[in-house]
Amino acid sequence: MHYDVAIIGAGMSGLAAGIRLAYFNRRVCILERHEVYGGLNSFYRLGGREFDVGLHAVTNVVPAGVRSAPLPKLLRQLRIPREEFDLRPQRFSEVRFPGVRLRFSNEAELLLEDVAGAFPGQVDRFRRLVADVAAYDDGSLEITPRSARGVLGEYLDDPLLIEMLLCPTMFYGSPSEHDLDFTHFVTLFKAIVLQGLARPRDGVRTILKTLVRRFRACGGRLRTRCGVERIETDGRAVTGLVLDSGDRVTADVYFSSAGFPETLRLCGAAGGAPPGEPPGRLSFMESISCLDTSPAELGLEAAVTFFNHADRFVYATPDALVDPRSGVVCCPNNFQDHEHLPEGIVRVTSLADHRRWKSLERAAYEAAKGDAYRTTVAEAVRFVPDYRDHVVFCDVFTPLTIERFTGHLGGAVYGAPAKRRDGRTPLNNLFICGTDQGLVGIVGTMLSGIWMANLHVLQDS
Repeated sequence: MHYDVAIIGAGMSGLAAGIRLAYFNRRVCILERHEVYGGLNSFYRLGGREFDVGLHAVTNVVPAGVRSAPLPKLLRQLRIPREEFDLRPQRFSEVRFPGVRLRFSNEAELLLEDVAGAFPGQVDRFRRLVADVAAYDDGSLEITPRSARGVLGEYLDDPLLIEMLLCPTMFYGSPSEHDLDFTHFVTLFKAIVLQGLARPRDGVRTILKTLVRRFRACGGRLRTRCGVERIETDGRAVTGLVLDSGDRVTADVYFSSAGFPETLRLCGAAGGAPPGEPPGRLSFMESISCLDTSPAELGLEAAVTFFNHADRFVYATPDALVDPRSGVVCCPNNFQDHEHLPEGIVRVTSLADHRRWKSLERAAYEAAKGDAYRTTVAEAVRFVPDYRDHVVFCDVFTPLTIERFTGHLGGAVYGAPAKRRDGRTPLNNLFICGTDQGLVGIVGTMLSGIWMANLHVLQDS
């Protein structure tokens, strides 16, 4: 069947692009290989319990009435009332290094207060950094790459404070090891720290089901269990999509949220992959522990804790299955109005090496998941209250799980290091949206789909 636009992948960016296009009477089909939509940010049921995967929190959360930030822009473009996402703000989050703690919330003064207490000599420098970050235009399609570590060093002269600012931003969106581009740092720092975090009361399914309902109500077609086996081209443009079933779908324009190298691989040699642009390497292991009490009852009150075992933060693919020395602890119970959750939940996310997990035989893989769970949780409870005696159920996913459900080569959560800000590929009617376009997180990913739809299809409208 022929459509105006065909979209590969029913993740956040694909769904947002589909809604935007359908509003302007484009005939749109979204093709998703799996039964459940959402990609990395999805949900599942196991052991009679319902879990989110991917989502820790929605970023860019500003008060109702603010119009210039990413979240209200997103809602206007999708014509979705804010209350449909049912977002509940965090109580507070924190960055913890040995002997030092910086808290932040959806009120900027909390972080300023903690910086003043822990780094009194850096207060004026930090205020200048925050003011310049807030005013920085990070929305341009053209950016000049600059080292975030280098630029932060121009503002701050305490290395520990620099490391503590890099830790949450890199964990929440950096596709590159050891450093990230300063524009990318600005986007992430604004999203996490200056604007803030919230969580839908019933988790990520609230957002996904809202998007799917809106897409279908506009006449869009969502086909699940319908993977794309290959992209046919004539060397200049895409001529059709061959599905796993053998069926063929054609369109005037194609979007892919599968990732840039992954999409070109579907095109075969005709994709013309530029040299020197390998897939990303940064992947994660995550455990989800269900408790017989709320985390707050144990003294674990932060919504999200970013931790690191030393003064220097190392963000790189580990030389082992996992790197337990740093990570992210998320407690969904510690967002406002989440008292309805039937159990306490603690999620621990750690850097992991896809290649080492891939090399394991099945029995060794299952045993390694248990060992990695114990190792990473043991390190996490150096920075948060020990909850291990209260665990009644747990689940673990690895880079192989991520690769399976997102299609990202190597389980690279944030995609390839080289982003395609304008979404263009070597084929003139095929465009990238989502992680490899350059925007990350729930809000960023949806904005990526909208941005690419506007730029490449709706500009004349």
